[in-house]
Amino acid sequence: MFKGIGASPGIAIGKILLKKESKIEIVKKHIEDSIKEIHGLHYARVKSKDEILKLYEHTLETIGEKEAQIFEAHSMIVEDMEIFNQIESKIKDEKINAEWALKEITDQFIAIFDDMDDEYMKERASDIKDVTARITRNLLEIQEIDLSNLKEPVIIVAEDLTPSDTASMDKKNVLGFVTAIGGKTAHSAIMARSLEIPAVVGAGDILSKVNNNDYMVFDGDEGIIYLNPTQDIIDRYVGKLEEHKNFKYALQKLIGKETITVDGKKLELAANIGTVDDLDGVLRNDAQGIGLFRTEFLYMDRTSLPSEEEQFEVYKKVAQTMKGKPVVIRTLDIGGDKDLTYMDLPKEMNPFLGYRAIRLCLDQLDVFKTQLRALLRASSYGNIKIMFPMISCMEELREAKSVLGSVKSDLRNENIGFDENIEVGMMIEVPAAAIISDILAKEVDFFSIGTNDLIQYTTAVDRGNQKLSYLYNQFHPAVLRCIQLIIDNGHKEGIWVGMCGEVAGDPEMIPILAGMGLDEFSMSPISILKARYILKNIDTKKIRDLLDEMLSMPTAKEVQAYINKKIPFIL
Repeated sequence: MFKGIGASPGIAIGKILLKKESKIEIVKKHIEDSIKEIHGLHYARVKSKDEILKLYEHTLETIGEKEAQIFEAHSMIVEDMEIFNQIESKIKDEKINAEWALKEITDQFIAIFDDMDDEYMKERASDIKDVTARITRNLLEIQEIDLSNLKEPVIIVAEDLTPSDTASMDKKNVLGFVTAIGGKTAHSAIMARSLEIPAVVGAGDILSKVNNNDYMVFDGDEGIIYLNPTQDIIDRYVGKLEEHKNFKYALQKLIGKETITVDGKKLELAANIGTVDDLDGVLRNDAQGIGLFRTEFLYMDRTSLPSEEEQFEVYKKVAQTMKGKPVVIRTLDIGGDKDLTYMDLPKEMNPFLGYRAIRLCLDQLDVFKTQLRALLRASSYGNIKIMFPMISCMEELREAKSVLGSVKSDLRNENIGFDENIEVGMMIEVPAAAIISDILAKEVDFFSIGTNDLIQYTTAVDRGNQKLSYLYNQFHPAVLRCIQLIIDNGHKEGIWVGMCGEVAGDPEMIPILAGMGLDEFSMSPISILKARYILKNIDTKKIRDLLDEMLSMPTAKEVQAYINKKIPFIL
């Protein structure tokens, strides 16, 4: 048995197709005719551009607009003449072969993105690697396994799969895939979830253990892999596969239903989104609103700040698409691991504790006011709520509200309409805010708990540090006590409390959060129907009776064991 990271749910059973990358030996060569070399480079570049366009059109038609955007990014790279001018100069100045110059220049860009902490930015390095590999293959006329034209159903095993590999897969003949490297946020994992293909990533030395036509069984939820399993294991997983199909059918029957627990408690299941392209998934999975719109993606992958009008059109579209359902929009949360090159942000020893989010906005009021104007104007077109990130003290909250008040006055003076009763809330992701949540609750209409950072700051663990990942744990008693404190303090002041961190969609945590009194759960759209299924099968009163004992436990391990023992999971 092997263990990897479950990246896309489902069971896969079948023969292996081993996809090994062709060993491309790129060596530095001295050349005499640099013009010929440059012509070869651009022939390969144009051929790659045509291939990427076909992939874009195929992905748009078969998967969706969001996934196709990956190839828009690839197209931008292959058309970026700043990169190719540098490659040309290197060929001419050093009299070297095109593939070596291509590697030297693109390696520099890959290193820049690889050094960033943010997973989204790290994926830009993957994009450059994918495009570089494609151009190199076209330069050297190397053929790869064609995953779009498979002869029989197979499980693909590879070191890694590029977005191009995943998008071009023959879905009817790909039972699932396993990769040696990668994480849940890798493009291949995201595409697998969109295609509903089971996948396990980060399976370590799997390539050294398998051969073509070996038999494999794996679970894309748990990340468990069996190589050449016994008949008993195959039979067990055939049963699980049937259960999985039946469960998916049961989830589809929940579309259009309210989220009500066994004891009659009505809860709200909302979606986290980053762009308007995510709205298809929100509607398809029947979200009851948007609990977090991460507006920083409007500011990224560009060379200047978005204008008020540009932001207004985006916020307006989201509000109108949701047709009166709540849309919680978080103001700019940049800094930390999310950098904007055009803003010239300071380099800091510890950016997660530095100049970021609301701190940056209160310092750069022109940026903040532009966004607030766009948000307020868009509030006339739907049920928009404004949320401030990373509030750590009352002074920040009051100053942010004051800036919002001044923007409202400006709009009134200009006779520009907006929702005068727009709700204003804050994220609680800093322990200081959790501790004083009783007084902060008097100043806002709602709280939203950001568990990704709350866990990180409460446990003093960098969530990107794999060596310390065992300490980054939502079941840590301090984290659970913080969550309960925030919910209780919010309710005492009559405000609703939501959660928009990853924990909100965790099947083990959902019953506990419901028992604690959480009003709104916001998560990835694909998790919504599963969360609804869980909540419709639990009794929050019975869970609430367990909380005192659970919150008195000393370790995360004991808490999790208690949850698994006491709460009857139906899934």
